[in-house]
Amino acid sequence: MKRYTKKRTGIAACAVAVGCASLLLVGGIGFGMASAGGSASDASTFGLSVTSETPRLEASSAETSTASSDFAREDSVLTSTAQRDMSSGIQAIEAQEEAERLAAEEAARLAEEQRQRELAAAQQKQQEKASQDAASGALATLPEVDWSVDRETFIAEWTARIDAYLAGSPLAGQGVTFATAAWNNGVDPRWSPAISNTESSKGAHCFLPHNAWGWGQSSWSSWEEAINAHVAGLAANYGYSITYSYAKKYCPPNYDHWFNSTLSEMKRI
Repeated sequence: MKRYTKKRTGIAACAVAVGCASLLLVGGIGFGMASAGGSASDASTFGLSVTSETPRLEASSAETSTASSDFAREDSVLTSTAQRDMSSGIQAIEAQEEAERLAAEEAARLAEEQRQRELAAAQQKQQEKASQDAASGALATLPEVDWSVDRETFIAEWTARIDAYLAGSPLAGQGVTFATAAWNNGVDPRWSPAISNTESSKGAHCFLPHNAWGWGQSSWSSWEEAINAHVAGLAANYGYSITYSYAKKYCPPNYDHWFNSTLSEMKRI
């Protein structure tokens, strides 16, 4: 009986030991699981107060989602800004290239205009030289006036020649006036009568009274007064007889035609 009791006591002690060991093992496992984010109910078995981690995990997920959304927005903004910046840069480059193209075209246009002006000036100069040479040749064929004779002989000769030239015109019969004025002023007696033909068809189309020579804005009361004033004006402002340079001065707009026409008429007297 004593031995039986002892045996039972040993068995009970073993049972208690096994139970304690089991409790310790379960408690250790539960504590480990709680530490690793396990079930809170297991941890409470051992009287531990553990706060649930689920809200914190959910908050972390929300924060992660918010951060991801922010990053996405930032990427979108950066991408949009990069696109705008690139577009603006391209437009600036294109504008600069267009400005450079227009400037180059304008420079080329100005250079071409300058070249055309220089070419026209060279051609004008060449034509003028040719006309000058032709004028010199034409003047060489104009007979000289004989100034070696006396006054009466001079006036008589040129009165007859000028009257023949002016016959049938408003200036007819004014040969003596032209010849006398020429002698007194030392001017070629053919010059003034010939100009009257070039400017007014020998007095037929005067723009002012008795002004047959297109002489400024002058008008006179008679042909005698007008002839004497014109011949004296030629002597004072031009010289002895017609030249190409005098033609330029007398009729700048159309001096070449004026010279040739007037010279041709002088040869007829």
